[in-house]
Amino acid sequence: MKKRRNCWSRQLRWADLSPSDARVVVGFMTPKRFKLGTVFIKEGAVTHTDFMMLILDGEVLVQNEVASADDSMVMSILGSGNIIGERGVLDGAPRSATCTATTDLAVAILSRDALLKIILDDAPVAARLMLAISKRLSDRLREANRKIKTLGGLSRALQQELDVAHKMHRQSKPDLLL
Repeated sequence: MKKRRNCWSRQLRWADLSPSDARVVVGFMTPKRFKLGTVFIKEGAVTHTDFMMLILDGEVLVQNEVASADDSMVMSILGSGNIIGERGVLDGAPRSATCTATTDLAVAILSRDALLKIILDDAPVAARLMLAISKRLSDRLREANRKIKTLGGLSRALQQELDVAHKMHRQSKPDLLL
């Protein structure tokens, strides 16, 4: 068990926690495995949303629904050392993406209850963990903003193309206009 916890604490490198801080956090986490193809977080889910996961081994496909449940867009593919569901551990709100194991997957789960216990048991470690989670959320928000700007530029370019095509169509058929 000690060897497993040391391995998990190395995976917490994203959090800029000291090795001793990481060991404290890992002590509150629970291991879980998922088989290839398992959808373990579903966009829009409103129950059992109060946890985050540290990916220990394997890869996760993160997708958002676009127009319907059958039409989705890949947001990212995450591997070892990444976290998913960090907003859920903070607010328990409905899930914002669907996560699917693209390989057999090993994760460590930190529930909201476990986070609250860390806050009570070791407030300085909890503060550093919360700062790390906040930084991660900020990084993801910045990336989302970058994507929105890119999509906005593409949308403007497409609109300009449509405007030109519409204008050309009107000019080639002047007798159809009233």
